Amino acid sequence: MSSSAVEPESPDLVCQLDNVQGVVDALTSVRWKRQQDAVLELSEHGIVLIVEETSCLQAKVYLQRELFVRYEYSAEGRPRFGVSLGLFVDCLNTFSVQGHSSAIELRYPGPDMQLLLKSVESSDSCTYAEIRTRIPDTISWDYNFEPAGSTPLSFTVKSAALKEAIDDLEWPGSSIHLILQPTPPSVTFRGEGHGDLQIDFMCQANTDLLVAFHCDREVSHRYKYKFLRATTSNIPSSVIRDNRGSKLTIGRGGMLKVQHLVSVAKPAIPHPHADSAGYQQPSRIAYIEFFVKPEVDEDDANDT
Repeated sequence: MSSSAVEPESPDLVCQLDNVQGVVDALTSVRWKRQQDAVLELSEHGIVLIVEETSCLQAKVYLQRELFVRYEYSAEGRPRFGVSLGLFVDCLNTFSVQGHSSAIELRYPGPDMQLLLKSVESSDSCTYAEIRTRIPDTISWDYNFEPAGSTPLSFTVKSAALKEAIDDLEWPGSSIHLILQPTPPSVTFRGEGHGDLQIDFMCQANTDLLVAFHCDREVSHRYKYKFLRATTSNIPSSVIRDNRGSKLTIGRGGMLKVQHLVSVAKPAIPHPHADSAGYQQPSRIAYIEFFVKPEVDEDDANDT
């Protein structure tokens, strides 16, 4: 497409990224199955990508405007549109060559409401892609995460240890009990299937793994294993390598929130958002949140 006459006079969004691979890592972390639809929501604050499954699991990737080297937003309200998550990630991957992450421009909408992508670094050649969008079938429902009480029920554990623990708990069709207790301060994952397997994080004994712990009463909730596993199964290697820590919070009604941080800074190149020690500032971090509903008794399952 070479004619600018067919493009909208004022697109809702024109933005540029200088690290495609970081965004690919963030989006891949919420890609728990091959065929997966996603909703993109645009605003003056950035882009939010939302995926969900059977009203039991939802994930959000927050790409704040500070992640972009250019972010021009002119829409009224917050436009939302649907895309294939796999197609979006595959398109972004075409702009990311191993060892070198090209800068790209994203523009929405195109003349037929497409999401347009093109490379912007090279003057000799230009890679161009367009993704068909659609009106979302359903508006993503609000998980309305609320604290379970005056004291947060949360803990932060090294990301690699969390992934390893959940991987080890796999039983076919199993459920996972998550138990927090203040005395002694500990977190327990208990898998129940053809047998029982329990993994404990003791706050005092595992200070190198359990980074933070907040709990004033014992709580126990049960989650379907396949949904709990989706929160860690595709954590990118960069997160495991950085091992920053993943935060888990239990909200009202047993709703579980799992949060990860993914660096979106250009690798091995000094950036004004990085300090002298190399630590990335919050503006160069993509925030990922999973919300997992607890299991209910079979008698109540048809009512939820």
